[in-house]
Amino acid sequence: MTKTFTCIYHFLVLSWYIFLNFYISQHGKSKEKSKIFGNGGRWKYLTLLNLLLQAIFYGVSCLDDVLKRIKGRKDIKFLTAFRDLLFTTLAFPVSAFVFLAFWTLFLYNRELVYPKVLDGIFPVWLNHAMHTSILPLSLAEVILRPHHYPSKKTGLSLLAAGSLAYISRVLWIYSETGTWVYPVFAKFSPLGLAAFFILSHIFSASLYLLGEKLNHWKWGDMMQPQKKRK
Repeated sequence: MTKTFTCIYHFLVLSWYIFLNFYISQHGKSKEKSKIFGNGGRWKYLTLLNLLLQAIFYGVSCLDDVLKRIKGRKDIKFLTAFRDLLFTTLAFPVSAFVFLAFWTLFLYNRELVYPKVLDGIFPVWLNHAMHTSILPLSLAEVILRPHHYPSKKTGLSLLAAGSLAYISRVLWIYSETGTWVYPVFAKFSPLGLAAFFILSHIFSASLYLLGEKLNHWKWGDMMQPQKKRK
């Protein structure tokens, strides 16, 4: 019963993320949204990259669910390992980071991250779909299914690589267009911006470790990274 429910859950969430990605892509055809998605496209925003990331993860999860029913657990170990690696190192920490970073800045001064003019372009429900529901859905995944975490060195290294890739893209877009992806970046000096990026990565690494703790709390020692035998 639990496996069937998890399979249905994955399919429904996958459908939801596919719908969001499609809806936003179609919305981007208006003049106002074309300006927002200009100078780097819509993939310059971490929020939208996260929606794509979640769609990929739940797509892999659905495929894993189906193949386990067809072939059995032993025949798809690679896919299951990839699913767990994707969730633990990117899908969970990125969704948690987007949720917490966005709403912290929004409540402090929304003009730094989501100017009020966007209310006339994106409906309220879409804002919450992009920035609010992402964390509860990830937490539900933690509760519904155990995930094997890699070693801390591997997990944090992969997260660091993802962070460095995104920061490099943000800096490249600014060097090419003279426009920052988010207004908050314009408030910092070069040194302040470097400190902001470093602290943001430390925060995302903390969220990775939090996800590992939550997984251990729910599923116990069996889901902890396996130590290499000497």
